[in-house]
Amino acid sequence: MEAGQATADGTRGVPAWVLGLVPLLLIVAAIGSFSALGGPGLGDRRGPPAEELAVERTVLEPGRIELSVRNDGPDAVSVAQVIVNDAFAAFEGGEDPIGRLGTQKLVIAQPWIEGEAYEVSLLTSSGGTIAHEIPVAVRTPSADAGFYGLMALLGIYVGVIPIALGMLWLPWIRRIPPAWLRALMALTVGLLGFLAIDATLEGVELAGEGSQAFGGVGLVFLGAAVAYLALTGVSAWLSQRRRAGAAAGANGPALAMLIAVGIGLHNLGEGLAIGTAYTTGALALGAFLVVGFALHNTTEGLAIVAPIAASRPSLGRLAALGLIAGAPAVLGAWIGASAFNNSIAAFLFGAGAGAIAQVIVQLAPTLRADGERGLQPRVVAGLLAGLALMFTTGLLVSV
Repeated sequence: MEAGQATADGTRGVPAWVLGLVPLLLIVAAIGSFSALGGPGLGDRRGPPAEELAVERTVLEPGRIELSVRNDGPDAVSVAQVIVNDAFAAFEGGEDPIGRLGTQKLVIAQPWIEGEAYEVSLLTSSGGTIAHEIPVAVRTPSADAGFYGLMALLGIYVGVIPIALGMLWLPWIRRIPPAWLRALMALTVGLLGFLAIDATLEGVELAGEGSQAFGGVGLVFLGAAVAYLALTGVSAWLSQRRRAGAAAGANGPALAMLIAVGIGLHNLGEGLAIGTAYTTGALALGAFLVVGFALHNTTEGLAIVAPIAASRPSLGRLAALGLIAGAPAVLGAWIGASAFNNSIAAFLFGAGAGAIAQVIVQLAPTLRADGERGLQPRVVAGLLAGLALMFTTGLLVSV
């Protein structure tokens, strides 16, 4: 029958790749011809140009303010004037129009006072106004070895050390009864669920502040989908290699690895926020903040070791899990302090949320006892306790 169909439509003997390529080439040719002819039938565009600029980075140096702007709209934008706190200011860098998705650095000659707030308005050649707010004026730190060392130390304080302390609960977990172990796994799911929600909200907020031409809020969900699918493939690969697993398709060590990866992606986004806040002076680097992050992230170490309570992992494996989960906070702090971008940060926060969601899917079957359909009261209590614990410790963190 297949041979008869091939003969009927005249494609017998034609390679399959050619049949798939011909329509694509015709579509490209049609679009190219339409563009070359200037879009016949569409007529001339009417109305003022759609001018949109997104400020991606602000650098404050003595006597000047540097803004890195990106054209977020379909039309070229020319910056004609700059107003700082209702006063015109001299600037450099706006001589040439900024094309779509193009970037330009504006250097504004403006003496500023540390701790003061400033509102910068960019006036375009067509009369449009783009406003940018600097809540607290603080000199941008120079990116030297000491600066990156400070960011690394801060990342270790809030990422590596708290998770390592949380993993010390492993000997206690090994001695609790199976019923209470399920409740502890429920606590882990509650912790991770809160982290996923928190990462999503952070990503949506950052996406709203960044360039919308790259997708805006859609970047959060794109990052979540990419991370979820990637970890699904990693989970299947681990299951095939180990040839063992729970009902979810992954054994304890594999689940611990997936949890560490998910938490690591979340801490990468957290480090981005820390590094950015430090460079803008919005982060209170005090003992209270360090204690708050430590309490908040210590519970993440508990989430990592809960699935491996029945096994005997080596110290090297435990150390590797802790570094996978906590070290990305250092990398995030470096990126956030030196080359922060709202769109990239939104994508990474979404990736953290997606990774955690995939881990929750893996953990969910372990919450039910054999032969039970519903959840036991202590398991439900564990879920609620995990959410409440993360919410409570989160109140101690102020960025």
